[in-house]
Formats: sequence, C-alpha cells, structure tokens
Amino acid sequence: MRFLTVFSILSAVILFTACSPNNVKEDASLKKYFDSNHVTGTFCIFDNAQGNFTVYNLSRYKDSAYQPASTFKIVNSLIGLQTGRIVNEKMLIKWDGVVRTFPDGDTAKDWNKDLTMEEAFKVSALPYYQEVARRIGRDTMQRWLDSLNYGTKKITTSIDHFWIDNSLKIKPDEQLGLVKKLYFNQLPFSKTTQDIVKKVMVREANANYILAYKTGLGYKENGNALGWIVGWVEENKHPYFFVLNVEGSHDTKMMDARKNILMGILKQLGFLEGRM
Repeated sequence: MRFLTVFSILSAVILFTACSPNNVKEDASLKKYFDSNHVTGTFCIFDNAQGNFTVYNLSRYKDSAYQPASTFKIVNSLIGLQTGRIVNEKMLIKWDGVVRTFPDGDTAKDWNKDLTMEEAFKVSALPYYQEVARRIGRDTMQRWLDSLNYGTKKITTSIDHFWIDNSLKIKPDEQLGLVKKLYFNQLPFSKTTQDIVKKVMVREANANYILAYKTGLGYKENGNALGWIVGWVEENKHPYFFVLNVEGSHDTKMMDARKNILMGILKQLGFLEGRM
C-alpha cells in the first residue's frame, strides 16, 4: 500500500487530456455511422504526435458522464494486479457453477467455466471481475478510485456491482485520458502491471497496425442501452487514442452497433489499411 499512499498525497491524477478550440476539429460527417445503426453518441480520437482531437458530438464527449460498464475491467485489472489479488494474467478463478445468461436470453457460455484473467478480459466475463473486486475490498478500491480521480469516484452500492448499476460514472473525455496514460505507463501502477493490462487489451495486431481496446455494455436509468469502446490504434509506432460512447433503445444490438461504428469511423479517417 506504500505505492498507493505516495500517489494519494498528490492532489489528484488528472486523467483527461486538455482540449481547447485550437486543437479540436468537430467532424459532423461521422454522424452517419450513428444514424445507420439507429443510435446516438459521441466519438473522439486524439493524435498524440500532433496533439489534435477529432470529435463528433463535442458536448457529449466532454460534459456527460455514464456508467463505465465493462470498460471498468481496465481499472479493476490494474488494481487487482498491483495489490496482488491478481497474480498475473494467467491466474485462474474457478467457475462458481452458476449458469449465467445475457439479457437476450443466450447462455453466457464463455463465462460459465474456469477462466484466467486474460481469458476473462477478452470475453468480458463479469463473474471473474466481480470476484476480483470482492478480493480487493471496498476500502482499497475506494482509495484507488480517489487516487486516479476516476470519474465520480463513487461506490454507493455493492463492491461487486457499482460499475454496472449507474453508481459510478465517467465522461468519455476521462476514458480517453485514462488509456492514454496507460499506454505511456503514466498511471500510479508499476510498469509490469500496466504492461500486462496493455497486452490483454490488444485485439488485432499485424504488419499494418495494432488495435487495442476494451468494450462496455450496460443500461442507463431510463432503460436505454449504453455501449463503449475505448483504446488506441497504433500505426508506424504512432498511437492514436479513441473513445466511442453509444446510446440506443433498450433492444439495440449494441455489440454489433458499436463495432460497426468504430470500424467505419477508423477506416474513414484512414486507419487499418496501412496508410497512416
């Protein structure tokens, strides 16, 4: 806990990346990707080399906060690894035998088995990370949220549920800032801890690009479906950090919608084809 205390005495770790009218380009052409998937939302990508933002729906990006849903697995993993509750990405937590289903009624077959941290992160297994959060404990979790200045920093419900029930909320701007700091090992965790989480975030890697991200899916207080994708795309060793926040009706096929929007936007902006 000594490592945590050093950072706790600081005023706060600022997660967001400052944007101003001078370095923000609002791109209304990206609206078509949201419209074609019958959703609303916001998207932002940050060019680290130039310090420039390209944003669709700037007010939602910087002013509105939402539950992090499964994007919180980034922070849960970091805290779990740093505190030793997760030994490494190969640490196994046995299935508790409870057969879980998704909201659409499908059996969560990828969750209903013994999983390592790496496997649980890839399939976004809620039960694994609920157990990690219970092992971390409320007081330790709260200290880390305070040190990170993570969103609203609130744990007002149970320790294994607060990131999926609209208790804790975070702005898209803050989400982008978090992954930027993670990429550059600037968060208050050891380099080993941050490197492990960065590694499990990688979804695609080839000669042209590396695409790393974490998704999230939840429901707002009004019942609307909420989707996230937050991460980075790296081409020619140059990172661009992005956040996608999507909202639709309760029955929106959010997993399809958020991926369609992300890939459409990235390709329109020239990524994923070896041209950057």
